[in-house]
Amino acid sequence: MCFRYEALVMHRLALLALFALLLPPLLLAEVAPEQTGVIATLPQPPRPHWVWIADPVLQRTALLDLDENRFLGMVNGGYGLPMPLFARTRPELYMPATYYSRGTHGTRTDVVEFYDTETLALRGEVEIPNKRATNAFSIGHAALTDDDRFAAIFNWTTGTSLSIVDVVARRFTGEIALPGCSLVFAAGPRRLFSLCGDGALFTVTLDDEGREASRATSAPFFDATRDPVMEKGVRLGDQWLFVSFAGRIHSVDASGAVPVFGDPWSIVSDADRAESWRPGGNQPLAVHGGSGRLYVLMHRGGPDTHKDPGEEVWIFDVAARRRIARVPLVNPGITIYGFPLRPGAGWPAPIAALSDWAMDALTPAMVGFIEVTQDDQPLLVTASQFSGSLGVYDARSGAFLRRVGPTGWTSDVLQAPWGGR
Repeated sequence: MCFRYEALVMHRLALLALFALLLPPLLLAEVAPEQTGVIATLPQPPRPHWVWIADPVLQRTALLDLDENRFLGMVNGGYGLPMPLFARTRPELYMPATYYSRGTHGTRTDVVEFYDTETLALRGEVEIPNKRATNAFSIGHAALTDDDRFAAIFNWTTGTSLSIVDVVARRFTGEIALPGCSLVFAAGPRRLFSLCGDGALFTVTLDDEGREASRATSAPFFDATRDPVMEKGVRLGDQWLFVSFAGRIHSVDASGAVPVFGDPWSIVSDADRAESWRPGGNQPLAVHGGSGRLYVLMHRGGPDTHKDPGEEVWIFDVAARRRIARVPLVNPGITIYGFPLRPGAGWPAPIAALSDWAMDALTPAMVGFIEVTQDDQPLLVTASQFSGSLGVYDARSGAFLRRVGPTGWTSDVLQAPWGGR
């Protein structure tokens, strides 16, 4: 039986009340006055254990150092869930953003903003058509071509299209209609693809001006009626991996002019199905490029529970198509308005140990998002939509290391763009 969000929220509120009673009456700290007028510069090059965490409540994405548990900075993202694009060859990031003149209504302006990754300072913007999709989860809503030249932003009005921005010349180059397809994924120096409603793949190639040079639509590579894929794919080299509701991996090799689809393979055995294991969550997949490992967020539930939070992460060797580890998850941590509750702080060691045990054993994991850093000592990072903290694990052994935060009011899409893939 799977956890339902309503029951979990009530459980969370009850635990918050319990922990509030356990906290010492005074947890005050001396805080030095902030020095104003100082512009800091982030250390360069960026560290592989720096992670970006989207916060739709605060309308920003925050940068956190997982090793030092240090909040490094943030970039605002306007209305909706911010998810920037990161250049590989320049110290820049690009933020598709939507603004309303009166906050949630009024005159709308859609832009792609340019930020310096050393100072997180805004360097410019390009206006795009006011059509940008602002869904609850923004994975696949924008892509940067592999040559760092063009950004493609997914539009949904109910028609679907792509707005193309030349991020070098900093200009809007045009709009490309999508034939019943949605989202956008990078597939080469000037190539992009979208997923279609019938299970096909739509591919478009851009010319040097950012306009459509060619297009093609493949045959369906998954059954959109019987077992559709989740749209939240991950990239392993030239290969994109998508998981279906039932737990089948569908691969797309985007290295050539024509996409090549691998034979699907299952991540669940007959025994797993008997126990109702299936993938789910809002960011259910992560990959580690150096080891060729795929990380999948898993839960026990029935049909149509593909957005339910996970209780384990299963690790797979993609080349061998076999599971190599199962990682039991703990709750990433509890926060209220961005302030972490740390039961046991200031209490004797036995009470602190008891509160830590309560957090790990009695609170559901509630993990909806996972990411893996791309260095030689990778970390598996987990987040819950109801918390502003992160769980950190050794991505090789699966050992739980620590909780870090706060990151904000809530933690949504995670990005670990640095460290090499």
